[in-house]
Amino acid sequence: MPEYHNDATLPVPTFPGSHLVLDDDYVFVSGLAASDIQGGDTVLGDIVEETRWVMRRLEHMLASVDCDLTDVVRADIHLADLDDLKDMNAVYAEFFPADHYPARTCTESPRLSGDSRVEITLMARRRCSPRRQASETDDRRQGESSESE
Repeated sequence: MPEYHNDATLPVPTFPGSHLVLDDDYVFVSGLAASDIQGGDTVLGDIVEETRWVMRRLEHMLASVDCDLTDVVRADIHLADLDDLKDMNAVYAEFFPADHYPARTCTESPRLSGDSRVEITLMARRRCSPRRQASETDDRRQGESSESE
């Protein structure tokens, strides 16, 4: 059964949705823009700082469900202007180990909320997946029963 969470440090969504949804294997993080973050309006218009603010907040949100950016398997990025791609990529790359980048889509979306320049949505694999834990428990039991035979 999915779990629905809202980050207490972010405004309550004004749309019918949740900040985070967890299923047995994955964490889905709704799109986040600097204008969604308290104080984020101070960096609006600067793609480098907006990207940095958003990535830091996404790190925080993932940590709240025992994940981190190395667990991210997919990112969807919306830029108000694709001319910002190079600068956004430079900051985005700082948050992942080299050659360990998630699958990604990046599109131009000229009307992002609150005059933001970037919005990022993530999908991460859960480390402590209930399904994976059950499978590991079954594997251990099978291993123990074959050792006793």
